[in-house]
Amino acid sequence: MRNKEIIIIGILTILLAFMDITGLPSSLFINIEVLDITPFYWTLMFNFIIIGIIAFLTLKYFGLNWKLGFNANGIKMGLKKYGIIGIIVGIISGIAFYIGLKPFEYTPTIWKVLIEGIIYYIGVAIVEELYVRGLLLNIIEKLCYKKKNNTIIAIILSSVIFGLGHIFGVLGQPILIIITKVIWTIAMGMYFGAVYKKTDNLWLPIILHFIINVCALPYCFTSSTTYPSISLYIILPTYILLGIYSLYIMKRL
Repeated sequence: MRNKEIIIIGILTILLAFMDITGLPSSLFINIEVLDITPFYWTLMFNFIIIGIIAFLTLKYFGLNWKLGFNANGIKMGLKKYGIIGIIVGIISGIAFYIGLKPFEYTPTIWKVLIEGIIYYIGVAIVEELYVRGLLLNIIEKLCYKKKNNTIIAIILSSVIFGLGHIFGVLGQPILIIITKVIWTIAMGMYFGAVYKKTDNLWLPIILHFIINVCALPYCFTSSTTYPSISLYIILPTYILLGIYSLYIMKRL
């Protein structure tokens, strides 16, 4: 049963990751144009709903005893103990993008800011934490159960996969952007994974993931889609420090 469970969860993880990266199947039939909201955001958010339904039905009807950590216990204490650093990183990242992107040449509607800058990132946080931390990290931990530091191995390996998965979003960009993106998402993954395993609560990395992702809000006020070099020079050392802090949390697991 244990091997069957891991196989099913493994297939589910790969499927959800594929759907998240490609936007399929929603990209085949969803093309909504409302105000100045970029249509692809509707596509991705609709895909988030499909991903959630597939995950729920798979976990429920295959009778899998898989502990994700969706509970309300310890959220306040966890945020107080581990969330301050994440909030600071989010603020620094937001300031970095603000500095790099100004002067802003576009005035969005409030709906564009709300959908693209906030609601979309709620979906990103829930979906990515579901399949990266809730599924993938736990799969690796179970597969490495004979190793002494199986939890740390799982956190780091799942974070590397998480970081490499973000390459698809920056293909064709300068090498500095690609390297920086991979490093900062690996560091983010280590932070989210460490907090998750320290608290056994998936809502905490979801909340922190959202807080950090909202740093991209300045992009609603510009037509630029790249990362300015000056922003990267601020963000890269910030996330390296976040990664170091994550290693500190892992030492205490």
